[in-house]
Amino acid sequence: MRALIGWFEALVLGLVQGLTEFLPISSSAHIRVVSAFFGWHDPGAAFTAVIQLGTETAVLIYFRARIWDIISTWTRSLWTPELRQDSAARMGWYVIAGSVPIGVLGLAFQDTIETTLRDLRLVGTCLIVFGLLLAVADRMARNELTLDKNLNLPHALTYGLAQALALIPGVSRSGGTTGAGLLLGYRREEAAEYSFLLAIPAVLMSGLLELFKIGEGRAPAWGPTIVATVVSFAVGYAVIAWLMRYISTHRFTPFIVYRVLLGVLVIVAVSIDLIPAA
Repeated sequence: MRALIGWFEALVLGLVQGLTEFLPISSSAHIRVVSAFFGWHDPGAAFTAVIQLGTETAVLIYFRARIWDIISTWTRSLWTPELRQDSAARMGWYVIAGSVPIGVLGLAFQDTIETTLRDLRLVGTCLIVFGLLLAVADRMARNELTLDKNLNLPHALTYGLAQALALIPGVSRSGGTTGAGLLLGYRREEAAEYSFLLAIPAVLMSGLLELFKIGEGRAPAWGPTIVATVVSFAVGYAVIAWLMRYISTHRFTPFIVYRVLLGVLVIVAVSIDLIPAA
């Protein structure tokens, strides 16, 4: 395998990132799996984290009005007590609280995340297991609660713990957090919206920290990384718009079936030495 990511690989991986980041199918798993099947060098956790800045920029733009309302209201509530019960101000605190688990675990297990957890046997297993868990959550969903009326600190921390599981490629940040929301009783589009909002601090912090590793050692160079990031932004924005419409009236069944099939394919491919596990 080549040691660095070329321009074509960057284009393909940026497209993969944009297509899969917001769907409950794990973008980090797809970056890892696509690279393996094409015989490319594993781009690594740093490259994956940095190109997620592209898809996260799509979130910032798509939800810009909602995000500005949360930030401005939360900030003003720090010195204006009557604003502290406003749903936007409370959302600010819930996003902060829900971001703690992934921040703590991400720093504590950084080396493991960048090495052991990228083993394709584990990735395939997680695609299957967490796909089935999403199926259970989707089947049990009451589809009733809303963020403005029902989100509280215990719920925010539950979402946060589910998001932390996405440090393992194959779990899926959106799948884990949305699934947690469904089990708590939230409407699908409400669970997805909070999943997107909750990801902002984690993805931005992770991406900015990993920026310093780009171009060093076996990490991809800056040029291909920038190309992949830009592509992931453009494609990701279109996917958000589609997904928010889709989940308001549909279950996650197609994504669940896809996850299980892909997980089986990955495990079989590794077992017959078609692709390397590490």
